[in-house]
Amino acid sequence: MNRLPLALLALAALAACREEDSSLTDQPKLEAWETSAIWADDAAARPWPEGVVRRDAPAPGAEMTPPEVDAALLARGRERFDIFCSPCHGLTGAGDGRVVERGFPQPPSLLSARLRDAPAEHFVRVIAEGYGVMFPYDDRVPAPDRWAIAAYIRALQAAEPDVAEDNPARALVPVGGADG
Repeated sequence: MNRLPLALLALAALAACREEDSSLTDQPKLEAWETSAIWADDAAARPWPEGVVRRDAPAPGAEMTPPEVDAALLARGRERFDIFCSPCHGLTGAGDGRVVERGFPQPPSLLSARLRDAPAEHFVRVIAEGYGVMFPYDDRVPAPDRWAIAAYIRALQAAEPDVAEDNPARALVPVGGADG
């Protein structure tokens, strides 16, 4: 007796038993702005639970440990400053960037005595958290680049003479004051 037709018949029967895709490529899921009956607020997008630490997050305190300043760090700081900071603060840090020419509020001069006296950590924190009308850059500028920018700001301050505070009202807000 020939077993081939019997085997083909069994194989066809097994193939017909499969109802749906078992590879899990087609499954129900909640999209970002969909509503969901599961939660009391009907939102499918859930906030991160308190205390969640990202996998790629640096060790606690690592962000506030300044690196050694060398030529490579200053070059990286200049590159990042030109990209992220110069549109508002200008290429020299004087607060005369391109956006000011177009009607945006003038940022403080990074060359003022108030900011010369600020610790480097202040610049790192302001880049991450924002300050006044400056929005936070923590999701755009990683911690090592923040330190590079802070080192480059120090180099700009060393190369330029003291500049008087351009806005007396701004001078009243101490570093680390009400806005950050």
